Amino acid sequence: MNKILITGANGLLGQKLVSLLSKQQEVNFLATAKGVCRFSLPDNVAYRTLDITNADACKNLLNEFQPDALIHAAAMTQVDACEDEREMCDLINITGVSNLIKAIGNRNTHFVHISTDFIYEGDEEEYFEDSKVNPLSYYGRSKWKSEQLFEHVSFPYSILRTVLVYGVLQDLSRSNIVLWAKAALEKGEKINVVDDQYRCPTLAEDLAYACLQVIQENATGVYHVSGKDFLSILDIVFEIADYWGFDKSLINSISTDRLNQKARRPLKTNLNLSKAKQGFNYQPKSFLEGLKLLDGQIKKIKLKE
Repeated sequence: MNKILITGANGLLGQKLVSLLSKQQEVNFLATAKGVCRFSLPDNVAYRTLDITNADACKNLLNEFQPDALIHAAAMTQVDACEDEREMCDLINITGVSNLIKAIGNRNTHFVHISTDFIYEGDEEEYFEDSKVNPLSYYGRSKWKSEQLFEHVSFPYSILRTVLVYGVLQDLSRSNIVLWAKAALEKGEKINVVDDQYRCPTLAEDLAYACLQVIQENATGVYHVSGKDFLSILDIVFEIADYWGFDKSLINSISTDRLNQKARRPLKTNLNLSKAKQGFNYQPKSFLEGLKLLDGQIKKIKLKE
């Protein structure tokens, strides 16, 4: 496990992986993403541009680097955008994965693929790895199709299904549930928040650690990797308001059908984590612990500005 390649290094998970792996001894890894590097690289980290939708580019880079493991963090995850831009969604979320699989070929590279709770319909009290799949959105369907690409591969792989990933970076280009709510409430803005969607918010650091752990423990197959707390989106935002002392009267409760989102979302995705806990000792932080970690990181970022 001394050579690891990361895709999507410019994103939230990608940068958390770079930070985590840069502290690992005897690990040589290559960070890749489409376009230029958008963050400050640690001194011991190399970066290369990689467009996963280009099959030749994938093949050439993997032939050159010869990774022992590949952590695929690149994806089109904007659910409503995927509904509108279906060709682009397929190109990134399906063709991109297929290109990487073909580029690995007969090598014994351990492929770690990130998937989503949105492959589920959301009508079960709890979801296990072998629960019935029925995605409601085009994004969910694209991720389920990407999972199916691994059915006949000859190399080891791990599929990590995760939920509502949150975190903070110095130069984060996209927001997430915590940063969006915190920024709006801090400005005194009124926000509409759904009260009938339930998720297990996942700290980006926990997901990054899980990616490393499945490689170290050679834990292959499908795993649920999310936060430990199952909360409504409304309760998530209430916890954010409570932690930072914001005015909760700014938060307006609204049902999903009144929100008029382009893509349908599953209402409840409570992922059972037993397999991950047993397979590689996955121990996610509580949502409150995650907020405390983010608070410290935000303070450090402000000190640097």
